[in-house]
Amino acid sequence: MHTTQHPWITTPITADILRGALDLERTAHGLLPHRLPAWARAQCADGQLAMAEAQPSGVRLVFRTRATAVELDTLPTKRVYAGAPPRPDGVYDLLVDGRLSAQSTVTGGNTLAIDLATGTAESHPGPAGTLRFADLPDGAKDVEIWLPHNETTELVALRTDAPVEPVPDRGRRVWLHHGSSISHGSDAASPTGVWPALAAALGGVELINLGLGGSALLDPFTARTMRDTPADLISIKIGINLVNADLMRLRAFTPAVHGFLDTIREGHPTTPLLVVSPVLCPIHEDTPGPAAFDFSALGAGKLRFRATGDPAERAAGKLTLGVIRDELSRIVQQRAADDPRLHYLDGRDLYGEADAAELPLPDDIHPDAATHRLIGERFATAAFTADGPFADHGA
Repeated sequence: MHTTQHPWITTPITADILRGALDLERTAHGLLPHRLPAWARAQCADGQLAMAEAQPSGVRLVFRTRATAVELDTLPTKRVYAGAPPRPDGVYDLLVDGRLSAQSTVTGGNTLAIDLATGTAESHPGPAGTLRFADLPDGAKDVEIWLPHNETTELVALRTDAPVEPVPDRGRRVWLHHGSSISHGSDAASPTGVWPALAAALGGVELINLGLGGSALLDPFTARTMRDTPADLISIKIGINLVNADLMRLRAFTPAVHGFLDTIREGHPTTPLLVVSPVLCPIHEDTPGPAAFDFSALGAGKLRFRATGDPAERAAGKLTLGVIRDELSRIVQQRAADDPRLHYLDGRDLYGEADAAELPLPDDIHPDAATHRLIGERFATAAFTADGPFADHGA
C-alpha cells in the first residue's frame, strides 16, 4: 500500500502543528478542531452554530519536514440535502512553501442527512479515510494541509516518511476575522479559495477565520472569544445573518454592535479593528427577512433563497442591508472620534451592483468561487496596502 522508500513516522497531532483552531476536542476517533472554545459552545444550543463552528474553515496543519510523502487519516462528516443535488466531497489543499501544490479529497466518513422542508437531520456513521500526497520536493520545506472549509473533519493520524517539526515563528501578523457564511466560505472551491484565506495570503498574515455560516449574530460569546484570542489585526463583517434570520430590530441592533465592539476592545484596546458592512445581496437590500428556502427551485434541484419580509416593515425597525450599512457607518464614525484605530469598510466596495450584473449570486445569497477571489483581492487592496487599516508600516 505504501510506496515510500523510508519507513512511516507517525506524528501526534497537537496544537503546535495546527493553526486556525481555538479548541481541540478528543473524540473516540481522534481530534475534532473547533473554532469556538468549549465554554462558548456551551452557551448556545443552536444546531446551525454547532455545525458551522466545527467545520474547519481556515484550519490547517502546518509543519516543517524533509518528507516527500504525507498521509493524513481523517473522519469527515458529509452533508446530504434531501431533494438537492449531491454535494462534492470536501477539498484538502496542500501548500509547499506557501504555494498550492496539490488538492485531494477523502471518501467515506459519516453522513448527515438534512431535510430542509422539515428541518430535521439524521446522522449515519461511516469509516475514516486516508488523504495521500506523494512526490513532494526534496529538502526541508514548510508544508500546510488546509482542511475542507465546509466539512466537519476529525483528525485521526498523520504519517510522513521523514520527521516533522513545528514551523518556527516567522514574525507574521495574526489576523482574526469574524463573519457569516460568506466569510466561512459558502460555495468557494477549496479552503484556500475562501475570500479571507485569499486576502490573508495576499496580505502576508496568519488567518484565524471565525466566519460562522448563519451565525454572525452579534453573539456575546463570540465577542468574548475574540477578546481573548491573541491577534494583531481584527475585522468583523456583520449584517446578512441578522437580516435573513430576522433576529432583532434596529433598537436592539445599535447597542448590540456597541457592546460587541466594547468587548473586543477590552482585550485589544489599540489593535486595528475594521468593521465591514454587508456585500450587496439584492434580495435583502431593501426587503427584511426572514430568508426562506425557495422550495419551487428545490423541486427543480436548485438551492435558492428568497426574502419573505415586507419593505414597509422598515418603519417598525425591521432590518435590511441598507439600514444596517447606514447604522454601522454611523456607529463607527461616532466611536472613531475616541478610537482612531477603528475603521469602516462598505461591503459594496468588495461586491457591488456592477459585480452582481457580471457575477450574480447563484443562490441569491452566496458568492461563487470567482466572486470569492474578487472579494479577497479587493479586501486585500483596501485593508493591507498603502494607507489601509491593516497596512504594515514595520515595527
